[in-house]
Amino acid sequence: MGAHIEEKLTAETFPAEPEKATLEGKNKFLAFWFFLGGETVLFASLFATYLALKDSNAGGPTTQDIFEMPIVFLATMLLLTSSLTSVYAMYHMKNFDFKKMQLWLSITVLLGLAFLLLEIYEFYHYVHAYEFTFTSSALGSAFYTLVGFHGAHVAFGLLWIITLMVRNSRRGLDLYNAPKFYIASLYWHFIDVVWVFIFTVVYLMGMVG
Repeated sequence: MGAHIEEKLTAETFPAEPEKATLEGKNKFLAFWFFLGGETVLFASLFATYLALKDSNAGGPTTQDIFEMPIVFLATMLLLTSSLTSVYAMYHMKNFDFKKMQLWLSITVLLGLAFLLLEIYEFYHYVHAYEFTFTSSALGSAFYTLVGFHGAHVAFGLLWIITLMVRNSRRGLDLYNAPKFYIASLYWHFIDVVWVFIFTVVYLMGMVG
């Protein structure tokens, strides 16, 4: 019955907040915030571990030796821009424009992929240019765990968004999948916020010593 009603939705009848228009959507929204709370605690623990070990380089290269701002700055711009394109996607979702939502989500995915590839290159560069590996020191373990864990979240977010786009490419937009798109967008913003902290705590503080 719910699917039958959703098929009749138009731009004029689509609710202003489709992500919360149904009980299922509200429950997804609430569950996501509980999930996000756990993720925040997890990342806070990784940040605390990194700060405790950032000077334990075992005689190897320090953060001032290896970090290269151009690479990190470009990666930051890519991810922050992807957050903006995600906002545009949700704007079109709320205006019941499925094609434009898909377009901006596609741009978000491309920017996210570019960020992920740049991060992989960064790790490769550190390993081969400075022999800075996961096992070379406590600093290396803490750095790769924190930044790599964030990278894994980016990969998961990309897979999540791509899956939603593919599965709903023919169905279009309705009150059943609108909350899913919206929550995926919120998750993407969370990833971006975490990166801002990584950029500040790991890279900026690491380059000044």
